[in-house]
Amino acid sequence: MTIQRPGRGSRIMGIGAYRPKRIVGNAELVQSTGRSDTWIQRRTGIVERRRAEPDETVMDMAVEASHKALADAGVPPERVDMVLLSSMSNVRQSPAGAPEVAHRLGVGSAALDLDAACAGFCYALGVADGLVRSGTAEHVLLIGSDKMSDIVDPGDASAAFLFADGAGAMVVGPDRRQGIGPTIWGSDGGQRRLIAHSATWTEYRDSPERPWPTMRMAGTEVFRWAVAKIPEVAGRALAAARVDAADLDAFVPHQANMRITDVLTDRLALPPHVAVARDIAQSGNTSAASVPLAIDRLRETGAVAPGGRALLVGFGAGLAWAAQVVRLP
Repeated sequence: MTIQRPGRGSRIMGIGAYRPKRIVGNAELVQSTGRSDTWIQRRTGIVERRRAEPDETVMDMAVEASHKALADAGVPPERVDMVLLSSMSNVRQSPAGAPEVAHRLGVGSAALDLDAACAGFCYALGVADGLVRSGTAEHVLLIGSDKMSDIVDPGDASAAFLFADGAGAMVVGPDRRQGIGPTIWGSDGGQRRLIAHSATWTEYRDSPERPWPTMRMAGTEVFRWAVAKIPEVAGRALAAARVDAADLDAFVPHQANMRITDVLTDRLALPPHVAVARDIAQSGNTSAASVPLAIDRLRETGAVAPGGRALLVGFGAGLAWAAQVVRLP
């Protein structure tokens, strides 16, 4: 895929992933959620997920993934001009996490947090693309890192078995050709209640009897919205990049639920040669980290070759969505 635009282009130069060491199988969640291994696999496709250690933070995981992405790209930290951290689960509201990540990497660049939940990484990729093409930044390090175990009620029978922890990162830099297609993004704040915290911090502060606010999800409604809306978003991303589904080498949707991935694959009429990311089986739903983690898994297994075209799609709380076609490094 080559999309000609005025000025210089941008491309993904490297990818890195961090998966916490602790593996949590479905059987471990039966007592707390009341959901059996068979039920979880049938409804979500998840076999196991990773959980961070209690003292492991969103920033800790981001740093680990970033080191790998920088090494993969062959870009030293001092050449990074912007660090973008996409996360919905940093439990410290201020200061932002990105400056801490930059400092720990030895990067003295601009740094900011971006919260678009499960669409966050594709949002950050769109921002990184614009920064590089405009000349505002030479190299952008973007990271999706979420510790969902901190913000989900472990006894929530509708969501606790879905969410997991992890981080993925990319380095975006300049190229004479354009390797990142136009980002198709949007939001519908009118449906914000479908994935939202159970209370605000002020409600928690002012009502001591309230439990710690946790993220809740109306699963059935989110499923219906995703399978109705996201195929149209994905189709627009393909059209904007001037490629057909048959031109793709990989399809990497947000790893929300295996059933959603199956429906999207079917509605996009993807041919058999297109590798479909199904990392949710081993990683669970890691929110902003899910797209880069899924790409890393495809590369690790050899399912997609360097330079392959991939359609990326993120969607989730907000409700927010974003998609683009890219060339993988």
